[in-house]
Amino acid sequence: MDEMERISACAMNGIFGYEPRIARRIIDELGSCRALFSLDGEQLRGIIHPGSKYYGRVGPAALDGAERELRRLDAAGYSFLPVTSEDYPQVLRDCEDGPVGLYLRSETAPKDLFRGPLVSIVGTRDVSPYGREWCRRIVEALSGAARRPTIVSGLAFGVDITAHRAALECGLGTLAVLPTGIDDVYPLQHAPAAACLGRTAGCGLLTDFPPGTRSMAATFLRRNRIIAALGKATILVESKVKGGGMMTARLAFDYGREVFALPGRIDDPRSGGCNLLVREKVAEPIVSLPDLPDQLGLGGSALRRKADLAVLLRERYAALPPERRDALVRIALQVKSFRGISVEDLCRTLGLGYPDVIAGISTLESDGILSQDLLQRCTINTKIT
Repeated sequence: MDEMERISACAMNGIFGYEPRIARRIIDELGSCRALFSLDGEQLRGIIHPGSKYYGRVGPAALDGAERELRRLDAAGYSFLPVTSEDYPQVLRDCEDGPVGLYLRSETAPKDLFRGPLVSIVGTRDVSPYGREWCRRIVEALSGAARRPTIVSGLAFGVDITAHRAALECGLGTLAVLPTGIDDVYPLQHAPAAACLGRTAGCGLLTDFPPGTRSMAATFLRRNRIIAALGKATILVESKVKGGGMMTARLAFDYGREVFALPGRIDDPRSGGCNLLVREKVAEPIVSLPDLPDQLGLGGSALRRKADLAVLLRERYAALPPERRDALVRIALQVKSFRGISVEDLCRTLGLGYPDVIAGISTLESDGILSQDLLQRCTINTKIT
């Protein structure tokens, strides 16, 4: 697109970032981002009142700063998508408070990254074993849909990182929306996962914050807004009655998106938010994984067509401790999604230690579920899948 339009959009995003509705109204009225910076003094006063906090910020200095920022982004391999660009996701463009621009880090072209269906999965940082297990099962079920979605979440502890990792293990694309600039990661402990998303096809990191922005309360609110708007549906796995996941689910409902919630025990505070949304008829309860993809408009589930590999493995290894059984399932699903994957890549992608991966492969191989060659490249046996 026109470079001046891209620079102008970057400048507007920096000026009006926390109030994107104002910027979007200006763009609608003038027809482009660059038009704002082409106005003379009298014309500008007709758009932005001289008493406004924004009046003095619209000018050549803002454009110069934006141009320098974009040069640094280009050199680092990041992208900036103005709202007026064809690469900008249409679902966000349709929202009156969609950001003026998005910063993206991905190996996949934006037009391909946002082409398919997106499903947002959110929830508490203090996820329970029940929530973690069912988050993975939900992603597994979605990976068997006729139209495989990209999973959107926020890279936070708990449900978010579980959803991202499950998506990678199941061969789905996944997008992490950051509460920081594209040059930062929060929480820092998830920097390896963020790096993995940045270099994996169909995955990426996304934010509307300029580089150098650090996380604070207000940035999480903006991050949740984008997660809610991007997904054709939002799934709340676990949340207390008050929390970021609840806020995202309610935002999604306000955007006219479908909302689903995983029901839980009535005496568990971590399920209080999910149960409340179901009671208020804001969310549909998740009661059948085979039905979920069809409910989301993704087509029939593989769980209806044949026995799922994860289900078969859980039944076969039912007598093992849950942690051991879960590791075997995760290894097998990753090998199924990435034929010929190496032991080292399994360790890196799954976040498991080398001894644990080797032990898991040995068990699965002895049971005839997978095979590995002399270079330790693993393949699921056809007769199993």
